[in-house]
Amino acid sequence: MTATLDRFDLKIIQLLQEDCAVSVEQIAEAIGLSKNAAWRRLRHLEQSGVIRKRVAIIDPLALGLGTTAIVMVRTNDHSAEWLETFRRAVLSIPSIQSVYRMTGDLDYLIKVRIAGIGDYDNFYQQLVNLVKLSDVSASFVMEEIRETTAIPVDI
Repeated sequence: MTATLDRFDLKIIQLLQEDCAVSVEQIAEAIGLSKNAAWRRLRHLEQSGVIRKRVAIIDPLALGLGTTAIVMVRTNDHSAEWLETFRRAVLSIPSIQSVYRMTGDLDYLIKVRIAGIGDYDNFYQQLVNLVKLSDVSASFVMEEIRETTAIPVDI
């Protein structure tokens, strides 16, 4: 479902993606509406699910999680039961940041934040003990050139 958003809504979204702690007063000033009108729009964006939640983005190095692994997973079982087991497994492992079901030769792509290679082995052992997989391989990120949580907004 695509929401109908005008330029005021898009500007609010853009502002919040830059800083989720921006005040309603600052939003109102930036978009040229009254504080009440800006608040109503913000509330509508939240209640309609356009804004799912507001979060702080933490530097992983500050928490000792300086290694990112991109894990490629293949399976021979594509049943609903296997998929449910896989979903439960990946949702139960805290080091997993993202999981994607893919088209093509690769079935799943998993992004994992860990302290180092030893933690990757712990993650790997945990994953393969929770769900049967036909192939698991990983690449380790050497440099993050760009990482963002922002969704492109065309105003």
